[in-house]
Amino acid sequence: MIGKKLPQNLLSGLALGICVGAIILALFFAQYRWLAGELVNTSAAEHEVVLRESFERRFRAQLHQLADRLAVEGNPADTEKIAVLLNEMLADNPTLIGLRAAFDGANPVQTGNVPLASTSETVWLSNSITMSYPILRGEQAIGLLFGAFQLDALHAESAAFATDMANKEAHSRRISYLWIGLGTLATLVSYLLVVWFIARRQSVRVRALKMQAEKLRDADFGEPLLETRDDELGELASVFNDMRDRLRETTISRDYVNSILSGMNEAIIVTDNDGGIRRINRATTILLGFEEDELKGKPIESIVSRKNSAPLHTDGTSGVPQEAFFESKFGEIIPVSYTCSVVTGQDGKTRDRIYAAQNITERRRAEQRIRYLARIDPLTKIPNRMQFQHLLQRSIARARRAGKPLCLFYLDIDHFKEINDTFGHLAGDATLETVAERLTAALPENSVIGRLAGDEFAVLINGLGPEGTGRTETDRLARALLDRLADPFFVQGHEVFMTASLGIAFYPDDAANVIDLIRNADAALYSAKKSGGNVFASYVPQMNEAAIERLMTKSKLKRAFERDELLVHYQPKYNIVTGEIFGAEALVRWELPDRGLILPADFIPLAEETNLIIEIGEWVLDKVCEDFRIWQRSVSSPGRVSVNLSLKQLRQANFISRISAILRGHEVSPTSLELEITETTLMENPERTIRLLDQLYGLGLHLAIDDFGTGYSSLSALQQFPISTLKIDQSFVRDVATNPDDATLVGTIVQMGRNLNMDVVAEGVENEEQLSFLQRLDCTFVQGLLFGNPMSSDNYLQLLLDQVEGTNTHRALFA
Repeated sequence: MIGKKLPQNLLSGLALGICVGAIILALFFAQYRWLAGELVNTSAAEHEVVLRESFERRFRAQLHQLADRLAVEGNPADTEKIAVLLNEMLADNPTLIGLRAAFDGANPVQTGNVPLASTSETVWLSNSITMSYPILRGEQAIGLLFGAFQLDALHAESAAFATDMANKEAHSRRISYLWIGLGTLATLVSYLLVVWFIARRQSVRVRALKMQAEKLRDADFGEPLLETRDDELGELASVFNDMRDRLRETTISRDYVNSILSGMNEAIIVTDNDGGIRRINRATTILLGFEEDELKGKPIESIVSRKNSAPLHTDGTSGVPQEAFFESKFGEIIPVSYTCSVVTGQDGKTRDRIYAAQNITERRRAEQRIRYLARIDPLTKIPNRMQFQHLLQRSIARARRAGKPLCLFYLDIDHFKEINDTFGHLAGDATLETVAERLTAALPENSVIGRLAGDEFAVLINGLGPEGTGRTETDRLARALLDRLADPFFVQGHEVFMTASLGIAFYPDDAANVIDLIRNADAALYSAKKSGGNVFASYVPQMNEAAIERLMTKSKLKRAFERDELLVHYQPKYNIVTGEIFGAEALVRWELPDRGLILPADFIPLAEETNLIIEIGEWVLDKVCEDFRIWQRSVSSPGRVSVNLSLKQLRQANFISRISAILRGHEVSPTSLELEITETTLMENPERTIRLLDQLYGLGLHLAIDDFGTGYSSLSALQQFPISTLKIDQSFVRDVATNPDDATLVGTIVQMGRNLNMDVVAEGVENEEQLSFLQRLDCTFVQGLLFGNPMSSDNYLQLLLDQVEGTNTHRALFA
């Protein structure tokens, strides 16, 4: 600002100086008129003036040279360099006592003593003179150089002259004192009045700035200050107003962010790079019971239950939700699902971390409930087939290590269908419950009971073998069980008589694994059934003729595939709200001349064993794409077609490229297809499966979990897969309208799928009661025999054409 315009107070001082100078000149004029003769004779005053002008010219020339050097060698931004140059200049010139460089837009740099360096005017002091010279770079002034020079030489020369004048001045000094005193008094009074006026005016403006600063401190932005651009305080007021506007915008943005954080349902915890908690939102207080002041500064690990979970993940790059246990203020252990985000500074280094956590207590309860319902038969409260096989596998492993046998009973109720038909399904359920209760009461404590199918039960007994007394004990126990089951019981006031048949197989004599042991026990049960029922039979190798048939079937299956004898049928899927066809599931069929149509459940396991499933899977996908292109010629949108995917297909190294090649070969959009994967396939190798599914999802393919509820996947694991559809297994849908436990399980799965933004498809819908129940649950799609048997490609195309023409007969079911 200095050099561009004079501050207002300096202008006032200059005017006052002119007035004072005029008064002093008038006083000295009167004095010198009285002393004119002596002053003219001695020329003392003229000598002093000439002498000063000479020294001033000499000093200004020196300052000019220094300013030119500083303009060439100095850099306004490098204050250290400027200081070095000033010190060198001061050392080279003995008459200099101080230098001060004031560049525009930079802090001044001074070396030595430069009195009164705040004005560009030449200032004469008793022992020094202070003057300034502009620092020019080219034609542009970039600042001022102030220099203070010694006046010893001037004083010496003046003293010599003054000695000569001393005697003459003695007489006039007494008279001059009076006039000078009067002039000085007048000058002081004038200056005091001007200073008071300036100080009062500046004080008012400074007080206004202070009041505005206090308001900003209290977040009260008030009214803007009055701006005057003629001095530094005016510019300060302008800067203050600009700061006020920016602070107001920043405060509004900060308050908006705070309101968002306070309104979020997720608990938000912000920590520094060392894990110290910096702030939390209201949801965190509700979740843990701590106020923000209680947690601020504490490490985040202080709220993590160390007994129940590992330290929190600090890597925010994956974005995959993790699970942990928090401990509330009251000691409650709370399961949470959380993500961590990293906030980096301008230097790229981590500054803060943001943890977003959700209370998953209810979700864990739902998981436990689903896990229970998926493993325990809801009617009899004993392990279902899947869980029983799991327990049998573990028992076989223990028996193998201990070198001990075990016995498997496979039990089936005789003529159970007659009880259902005579007394109804409620009576059949009561019968099954009675069987489970009687088996539990009659068996040894270390036995395991499971319900394998509708009226089929299995019993695992450790330690019983076919050798020695083991055979006798086994026969005795089998007979005791059949006799206990044959006791009459009452259903709906009616006495009911029930018998059962039982097959026996031993580990390791009859089989060394779960599948073979159950199969051989089932073969023994079949033999007992053929004997008329209410008897038991032990497995013998002659009962294994079915295994030979199985080998023959494998051979026939391979030949059938090579001869292109397999078929692809389509089971339509309907939108449960509109009744429109949404798409279809591709189902492979095998038709033998001597046996008729063979369902996938009978030959797909054989294909899995021989690795033929890989070729069949690719053939099915190729056939579906071929049919889809044919449909597109007649209808614009044939719907989305689902194709089952096997575990062995996923294990192929070139699986993704093979899928892509088939789609490109038929010019079918990947979005038109959906791949169905079972829970077991998903969890076989989760890390590799996630990578493969992400690649499939990246191609545009839709992904679905088939037979959901029968596997071991957890809900938290499902969130990591790019799944868009859940398919409820038909075993849960079968009794959904009559069995409260099945209804609860299906309702939980539907609700969970909706919460995860997934479509939910119910398989095996066979009657209108099931459809009505699923409609109330807001299930997305349904498929099953209620809408007809799986059909050929031509029949499915006709179904689509009927829908376009409005003649679809199945839409009335959804009204």
